[in-house]
Amino acid sequence: HESGQEDSVKRYLQVCNTRLSALIELVLGELTPADRTKIISLITMDVHSRDVVDKLIAQKTEGPSAFAWQQQLRFEWDQCSTDVNVKICDFACKYFYEWVGNTGRLVITPLTDRCYITLTMGLKLYLGGAPAGPAGTGKTE
Repeated sequence: HESGQEDSVKRYLQVCNTRLSALIELVLGELTPADRTKIISLITMDVHSRDVVDKLIAQKTEGPSAFAWQQQLRFEWDQCSTDVNVKICDFACKYFYEWVGNTGRLVITPLTDRCYITLTMGLKLYLGGAPAGPAGTGKTE
């Protein structure tokens, strides 16, 4: 699609799996506690990314205009302005390089993805969001 190769997403899934395998090999070795935390966080995010790519293939997503692609939280580099833009659905804003430290990462679930959409759509409408509910229902993710 858009001058791309038809099997490019399938080939990218292989790249994702190769990178995950390399990170897993790293985490099985001797690491400093900081490096271990960093690599485990990368594995968590990369597993989610790999699952998204697999889902795009399974759903036979036709291209970047399909909702299956649009609903993904994306960070896109703009070479002309050297900015990073955050995009999801029809929401876009600049990324401001916030640093939260080298901390552990919770698993990313389909509920997390739905929360990203809901909260960013609130921001687009100049509203906000505050997840609320009983303990243990996934607000932290």
